[in-house]
Amino acid sequence: MPNIYTYSVVTKIGELFMAASENGLTHVTLPSTTQKEFQAELESDFPNAILQKENKILKETASQLEQYFEGKLSKFTIPLDIQGTAFQKKVLSKVARIKYGSTKTYGQIAKEAGSPKAYQAVGSANAKNRIPIIIPCHRVVASNSIGGYAGGLELKMKILQLEKNSLHKLK
Repeated sequence: MPNIYTYSVVTKIGELFMAASENGLTHVTLPSTTQKEFQAELESDFPNAILQKENKILKETASQLEQYFEGKLSKFTIPLDIQGTAFQKKVLSKVARIKYGSTKTYGQIAKEAGSPKAYQAVGSANAKNRIPIIIPCHRVVASNSIGGYAGGLELKMKILQLEKNSLHKLK
């Protein structure tokens, strides 16, 4: 049975719950997720896991998230253990490469993933992203609007604005 470690951090946007395996970060919630919902998600994703308290990966994630929300960090350096289908993993790897303070459309990500017409599937993969902020799905927008976001559009705009405002400090 695998060990899954859990931890939480209070940030400028609210409390975020996190989980990691021995290999890397598996989950970061957005503030709209309750601890009960987080526990249910972990039980669904890792039905045979033994839940443990924190590990080094989670402590480092908490530290980097705090720096990020202070506008002092533009690139996360945390090992990831991405769960999902091969297509979802491919999409999320492309999303992870979107530069801080930039955006790309669902269509651009679909093209980069080798499936130019699969922009709706890109949206679905983004919606299933278990590691938001670290894998910056907030940077993916529709061609004619801001697009959706699991944490709500207000939070998406707040995070994008934070990055825009911090760009000059980080150069």
